[in-house]
Amino acid sequence: MAVKLGFQVRPGRDPGGVENRYVRFADSSFVELLGITRPDPAFDPGMKEDRQALKGGPGSRTFGFRAAALDAIHRRLAGLGYAVTPFFTGPDGARPGWRLFAFDRAPLSSNTFFIDYAADYAPDQFDPANAGDHRVTREHPNGARELSAIWLLSGDADADRRQLAKMGFGHAVPVRLPQVGAAGFCVPVGPTALLALQPAGQGIAADTLASGGPRVLGVSFGVSDLGRAQRWAERGYQRKLTTYRGLSGESVLAPTQADLGLSVEFHATSPGRLPCAGASESAALTRAAN
Repeated sequence: MAVKLGFQVRPGRDPGGVENRYVRFADSSFVELLGITRPDPAFDPGMKEDRQALKGGPGSRTFGFRAAALDAIHRRLAGLGYAVTPFFTGPDGARPGWRLFAFDRAPLSSNTFFIDYAADYAPDQFDPANAGDHRVTREHPNGARELSAIWLLSGDADADRRQLAKMGFGHAVPVRLPQVGAAGFCVPVGPTALLALQPAGQGIAADTLASGGPRVLGVSFGVSDLGRAQRWAERGYQRKLTTYRGLSGESVLAPTQADLGLSVEFHATSPGRLPCAGASESAALTRAAN
């Protein structure tokens, strides 16, 4: 993430043989990186399940929704029949932290949870007087500004779409990602696009599902300078990369499947652009052509 792709990776903790690191963004979204540091790590149930499904290799099967009204969401989902867990909190009660709940039975093809955390929460930055330090931890050499999309892969994209609609995330738009051989739906979740995908012909999606099953297929990042992010990935992976017209405009796909277990897409940021706007435009053009 740091050397090959140009992200700033921040320190975390090692509470029981599973060490974490953070890639944080200005809008308070983040990617958490987990690594095993001893032969007998203290997995929580979700970690253990993901580790088994990933067959010990790299990748991701879990993502989270940030929400302020956790109690109301918990009650509503329980009322809809979802097997929600009790609340978990951390890292301790003495300083700003987080509060979350998950599911005993995953409603989507990848595991998910709902979380809320203090606006200034960061394991490496608890002093609110250090506003400058807090700001620069969200600045990345590759120019990344936002986590703009999460790509879920399964054998049935419509099943994920239906579950998301039941959970309160509707307005799905059909979408195709020819760069990875996938099709499905784009669902807007706040400022982020959640893609529910399945293989569409040969490509990365089909290969990934066949070899490893449902998981997070990829993530998209909006960057201030696409050329810089492309050059950084080209130097990191020592190969030439080609841009394409993606859901968020001009984009480039870094060849990260072997070392990260998922795809990483960079695209130029477009202020004011709504999530799934590109999918809506693509769907409209397809209907017009038909």
